Amino acid sequence: MAEQKHQDDSFKVIDRRPFTAEGELRKDIAPEDRREHEVAETISGKKNAPEAQAQPKAEGKSQKTGTETAAAPVEGPPASREFQMLVDFLARNAAAMLGGITDPRTGQAFLDLDGAREMIDLLDVLREKTRGNLAAEDDALLVEVIGSLKLSFMEVSNAAAAAQVKARGKP
Repeated sequence: MAEQKHQDDSFKVIDRRPFTAEGELRKDIAPEDRREHEVAETISGKKNAPEAQAQPKAEGKSQKTGTETAAAPVEGPPASREFQMLVDFLARNAAAMLGGITDPRTGQAFLDLDGAREMIDLLDVLREKTRGNLAAEDDALLVEVIGSLKLSFMEVSNAAAAAQVKARGKP
């Protein structure tokens, strides 16, 4: 007759975090995760540094009180080529909407102020959401691009408004 299939409604939770609650690297993590972590430490200069080897095990805690002390400044993440390409892509699209390209049908500059404003706003959101997580070089690029695009937007929108007023003034 019909066989009854047993369904297991439970699920298994696997902790894949690389660190213990004390901040130590777990012994049971996958070897590739361990290698990635070691490479990241080597790149950031934390591993094999003489200062790190000489420090006691209770880093960040005062020996007398056991309270947290101020940590040394941490270097930011490395500059990301992919992030720079994303910023460049968005900036080029905004510049194109500000008259940077010509319409192939008419031969005149293509102007889409609403689209350009949206692209600039998108770059602003990107900066706000990545604040504190970017390399200094990436943040500087983003600030420079946003500032330049906002200035261009103001100039183009003022010129477009002046052209509209001038066009309305002629009968």
